[in-house]
Amino acid sequence: MLVQHFRQYYFNVLDAGDSRTANYLFVRDPKFVMISIVFYLIMVFAGPKFMRNRKALNLRMVLIIYNFLSVLFSIWMLWEFLVSIFLNTTFNLLCQHVEENDTRLLTIRLIDVHWWYFFSKFLEFIDTFFFVVRKKNNQISFLHTYHHVSMLLLQWGLIKFAPGGASTIGPIFNTFIHAVMYTYYMLAAVGPHMQKYLWWKKYLTRMQMGQFILIFAFCANSIYACQHGTRVIFFWIHLVYMVTLFMLFSNFYQTSYNTKNKQQCKED
Repeated sequence: MLVQHFRQYYFNVLDAGDSRTANYLFVRDPKFVMISIVFYLIMVFAGPKFMRNRKALNLRMVLIIYNFLSVLFSIWMLWEFLVSIFLNTTFNLLCQHVEENDTRLLTIRLIDVHWWYFFSKFLEFIDTFFFVVRKKNNQISFLHTYHHVSMLLLQWGLIKFAPGGASTIGPIFNTFIHAVMYTYYMLAAVGPHMQKYLWWKKYLTRMQMGQFILIFAFCANSIYACQHGTRVIFFWIHLVYMVTLFMLFSNFYQTSYNTKNKQQCKED
């Protein structure tokens, strides 16, 4: 009986969602996302054990190229989001409803880049792979793992059920932050002599926390303004999700920077 209910629910999910993204890669069927998450978690938990007695890989040039391409990809997505929105004179920045019959060129362009943003969450699993093979296990924190897994799940839900529209505001903030973040990682990969130029790392964390506040405010407004004709449930999910991220990043900031500052004051 339980298996039958699960099968029925699974096929209901397959048939549900926005018809405009039904044929996009990895969107209609959730099994691709779930399988990716399972393999990702296996890498997170088994990877460090596999590398325990092995030499850490030196991937300096690979990291520089990977982060450089990630910067370009983030900038391109940000550009596509902004162009698709601001060239569309009917787009409502406070609340753009999701309308399945809207197949205008700019709308499809916005949905296309939204899919690329969703797809980028698969690619970001590579970040963790680099930590594993370089034996940077301290970087593979609960925050890191939770963020990567939850972002993929959230963006799959958005691209399947509420593509384009107001749900793209969060990705706009995030692509900008990622362009800055991968720039930092690229410079850090150049070598230790770059550290003196990377004093702004803690401000990057502040920017990330700032984006969560802005997205939270946007979702709170959208719940009120978009209560008709759109998938309001996703604004609620997004809102709660921003709270969890802000709390985790705030704890990271306090641990990484405020604690260090206090220790330095005591030593002085």
